[in-house]
Amino acid sequence: MANPAKKIRVSTIRAKKKSGEKITVVTAHDALTAAMAQAAGIDIILVGDSLGMTSLGFQTTLSVTLEMMIHHGAAVARGASIPLLVGDMPVMTYKISAEQAMMNAGRMIQDGAMEALKFEGGSEMAETVRRVVDAGLPVMAHIGLMPQSVHAQGGFRLQGKEEGDAERLLEDAKNLEEAGAFCIVLEAIPSAIAAKITQSISIPTIGIGAGAECDGQVMVISDILGLSGKTAPKLAKQYVNLYEPAVAALKHYISDIKQGKFPGPENVYK
Repeated sequence: MANPAKKIRVSTIRAKKKSGEKITVVTAHDALTAAMAQAAGIDIILVGDSLGMTSLGFQTTLSVTLEMMIHHGAAVARGASIPLLVGDMPVMTYKISAEQAMMNAGRMIQDGAMEALKFEGGSEMAETVRRVVDAGLPVMAHIGLMPQSVHAQGGFRLQGKEEGDAERLLEDAKNLEEAGAFCIVLEAIPSAIAAKITQSISIPTIGIGAGAECDGQVMVISDILGLSGKTAPKLAKQYVNLYEPAVAALKHYISDIKQGKFPGPENVYK
């Protein structure tokens, strides 16, 4: 009998950087997608506030509330027990004060069943990260393109192109590492800058649109599986198109009902 897979923990993720093993991360938003990710052997499931766009129909992540994240986080936790579960802290639930961040992070841990939290922001977030980590709650940091700052950053655009950006991003990463973050997401920044950051800090970097030199990669599960029927963004790769066969199956279902083919004898209780 095969040994059951071991639970992935923060210490597991740190060890992967030291050994040179790449870290795999995917978003999930319910028990079904979480179970798929676990069955595939994913290291980290991120309950991303991107679910506001992929599952709830919002145009940005800015309409996602703490209650929504808790609801979806708890569902993901019911579908997966082996990957490390990280929950996005939604906009304006952690930046007003460190006390606010700790209170809401506690709710994500207790009510949302998350095992770590993700905060967007650079050096300005370092003290809050420190306070939350000192309270015993692991933090994943996030710099570069930050969807919660989409309006301030001028849309979903590549970051790090301006003079001085590379130095600023590296400083952000080092300050967040020093504050106690256990890893850092690097989103939509030039690969050379991401590589330099990865080589300069001791905690893992998780890239999305930041090149292959990062210690790991994260993608939105609907982009991987082709669930939306839309073209995947440049920073993503669609591995299968499930949208079209799903629509075809539903059309077949509708046709069978209208033609009296469903339910058939095998679907009827005697």
